[in-house]
Amino acid sequence: MSLLLHISDPHFGTEMPPVVEALRQVARDLRPDVVVLSGDITQRARTAQFAVARQFCDSLHVPHVLTLPGNHDIPLYNLWARVFNPYGGYRAAFGDELEPELDLDDLLVLCVNTTRPSRHKDGEVSKAQIERVARRLEGARREQLRIVVTHQPACVMREEDEKDRLHGGHRAVQAWSKAGADLVLGGHIHLPYLSDLCARVKGTQRTMFCLQAGTAVSHRVRFGTPNSINVLRWSAPAAELPRECTAQRWDYDLADQRFELTHNHDLKLAE
Repeated sequence: MSLLLHISDPHFGTEMPPVVEALRQVARDLRPDVVVLSGDITQRARTAQFAVARQFCDSLHVPHVLTLPGNHDIPLYNLWARVFNPYGGYRAAFGDELEPELDLDDLLVLCVNTTRPSRHKDGEVSKAQIERVARRLEGARREQLRIVVTHQPACVMREEDEKDRLHGGHRAVQAWSKAGADLVLGGHIHLPYLSDLCARVKGTQRTMFCLQAGTAVSHRVRFGTPNSINVLRWSAPAAELPRECTAQRWDYDLADQRFELTHNHDLKLAE
């Protein structure tokens, strides 16, 4: 079995130390094979914030850590950097690759940089990005759980969140679903949820799920939801068995000062 830990929007610079330590503890307990950090790693893209974030990621001691930038990881007040070197701080801490991929025997994880310095906080996925990811998905194997990661949400559950939905997201969902994706992970709005994209996005014909994470460790929680993370559990099925995975939401319990399993979903995936 492979276990993937999905973290989003930690906003280092606004982190709460007890929650950070609780997240380290749950990583020690679960021993994930992969950590995916889906953007807004820092609050204001400052060198010190990136350094703390990188130190945190290293402290998890996980074999594979994939990160991608969020809109907060681009300088806001340093206009020169925003225009001429928007990803300089991110690259210094996490490397030059803005769209990392992980291709293992039983997992395929494809990250998509949906930030655009000119759009401020809005995200966008381009035609070229949609096509690149679709080509990679088409080459995936049945035994791989196929995951696409964006920062801004590919779908939203509430009408008031529509303004924060990824520009081009519905086209991406349709194309990636057709190409074989099982899940798209995201963050940005600090609202955790799981959605069946066939029911949410018209034209999505193959089963695919949207899994959103709340803020992992920041005090910037919203909508009455606590700090939260997601866990995916996957075992490559034998040829005669259906493709299924388990998606879990773990919430931070303030009284116990730890993350606890609060939602468990067994997902039936397409062939």
